Amino acid sequence: MPLSDRQVRALKPGPKPRKVADGGGLHLLVQPAGGKLWRMKYRIDGREKLLSFGPYPETSLAQARDRRDEARRQLAAGIDPAAIRHAERHADAVTFEAVAREWLAREAEHWAPGHTTRVVGRMEKDVFPYLGARPVAEITAPEILECVRRVADRGALETAHRELWTVGAVFRYAIATGRATTDPTPSLRGALPTAKAQHFAAIVEPKAVGELLRAIAGYSGTPVVRAALALAPLVFVRPGELRRAEWSEIDFESSTWTIPATKMKSDRDHLVPLAKQAIEILREIEPLTGRGRYCFPSPRSGDRPMSDNGLTAALRRMGYGGDVMTTHGFRAMARTLLDEQLHVPPHLIEHQLAHAVRDPLGRAYN
Repeated sequence: MPLSDRQVRALKPGPKPRKVADGGGLHLLVQPAGGKLWRMKYRIDGREKLLSFGPYPETSLAQARDRRDEARRQLAAGIDPAAIRHAERHADAVTFEAVAREWLAREAEHWAPGHTTRVVGRMEKDVFPYLGARPVAEITAPEILECVRRVADRGALETAHRELWTVGAVFRYAIATGRATTDPTPSLRGALPTAKAQHFAAIVEPKAVGELLRAIAGYSGTPVVRAALALAPLVFVRPGELRRAEWSEIDFESSTWTIPATKMKSDRDHLVPLAKQAIEILREIEPLTGRGRYCFPSPRSGDRPMSDNGLTAALRRMGYGGDVMTTHGFRAMARTLLDEQLHVPPHLIEHQLAHAVRDPLGRAYN
């Protein structure tokens, strides 16, 4: 139960240290000598950690809660609050990692949590070990190139280009905040080979699409996977959006599914109209999973959505290899057939695919 100011003031020391919880991981540690310290317990990457928010009354109950809420926002974005605190404490050193952590914390406020997790993970794996401890103003273009070439040399050329862009963004932030004077990354333009576009395999020939739909209808796997597979060609959302569909997002009365901005690449809510066939699929699965959060939960835990591999494995069992059909391929299937066979205006298709593209490049899925 949350604490009140009166309760905090009235807390008396005892023979041993004791914790008095306020909620959300925040608690007050009452020391035998009379000191009262605000702390927050949290878990990240499977490890339990502790943040200190200062002593009471120097730090009030309201201030401690504000700091807890900020830490929880960082956690939701995939960022360790302790890492941010460490970067702030060592700001005088102005290392690349300190500036990058600060930039990441600011950008995370506008990014979807999954995107933040991916960007932070790439930096921690491929950049910080080599550039993190270096003063940001002293890092040279050859050092950056050596760093991203390690990524390219393991076959992840597209990732190397993304990390080069991220490093440049950090330098631009460092310049804006007075901790660097130049950005070395523009001089590396052309230093990495051009990344070739990789297209997800998709079936787009009408007869073959019919065969795939019949195969899905006859699939003998679990009801949850079968329902997700059957829904995929009717809504053509991204695989991650489909897997993480929640019952609270489904409105049977208006036959719509509203995907919140936090799950979308576009950072905007996305409305998906549900055809009567889609409603039937959801109604069929509702008695099985409707009491939980997710429409398509993991078989191991109802608190998590099905894994990335769930639908992919089902396609493989039906005989569709990765070079023929992918879960992402349902989007390409829809894009192509709606345009070429049903002649739906391209801008409407792009809108339903949740693309921000508003020019002829929108036909890239054909």
